[in-house]
Amino acid sequence: MHETSPAVRCRTAFISDIHLGTKGCQAELLLEFIRELECETLYLVGDIVDGWKLRSGWHWPQAHNDVVQKILRLARKGVKVVYVPGNHDEVVRDFCGVHFGGVIVARDAIHEAADGRRYLVTHGDEFDGVVQNARWLAFLGDWSYRALIALNTHFNRARRMMGLGYWSLSAYLKHKVKDAVAFIDKFEGAMADEARRRGVHGVICGHIHKAEMRDIDGVAYLNDGDWVESCTAIVERFDGTFEVVHWLEARKALAAAPIPFRRIAA
Repeated sequence: MHETSPAVRCRTAFISDIHLGTKGCQAELLLEFIRELECETLYLVGDIVDGWKLRSGWHWPQAHNDVVQKILRLARKGVKVVYVPGNHDEVVRDFCGVHFGGVIVARDAIHEAADGRRYLVTHGDEFDGVVQNARWLAFLGDWSYRALIALNTHFNRARRMMGLGYWSLSAYLKHKVKDAVAFIDKFEGAMADEARRRGVHGVICGHIHKAEMRDIDGVAYLNDGDWVESCTAIVERFDGTFEVVHWLEARKALAAAPIPFRRIAA
């Protein structure tokens, strides 16, 4: 990246599902994004550290530590950092209301955008029936997902050797498998219902690793995706509108753009 001012300048940024502690975590790409990020508030919307995986084996390369240090550095520099834990880092929920190095831990949060609209910020696992009612099945699904990510890694290594770009096998299956599509629709509907119950304009969440912005019967549904496959974030512009940043695409555009035209969010 060029040595210049941050490319992603926004009022608020939302990231989730980093899964530090797993081999699938794209920590290096996240570090690139954070280095290019300038914001007033950063929400960590759950599954930042994968406690499920760390219980079965330790995987913590330097890049994972660098992500933690970079986030703490943002907090020290005056960025408001709010950590809303998810199911993979649920142990952190025992510390709601506590500040860690300037990072605020909260069970959920209400974010007021620049235009006055209010959004519920929550990871989303509490509205996932599998996680809540069949925990053993959630663990099995997590194991299967990590196996799929490992397969996808080898597959994309072969694609790079052939000069081809990244392609997500699991994202493809989510779109093609009927049950997966039905689960996502049900999850999104449940999130919209909760926002409606709370009396807010919309909901910003993670959990299902699928970045999305859409209207569900008058409620704004925003999902910031993940940093295992899609490498996406939600950013709020200074006028209160939102967009999804697809970092794998944005970094290519930044590398090719002249320095005066590098900014991708306002």
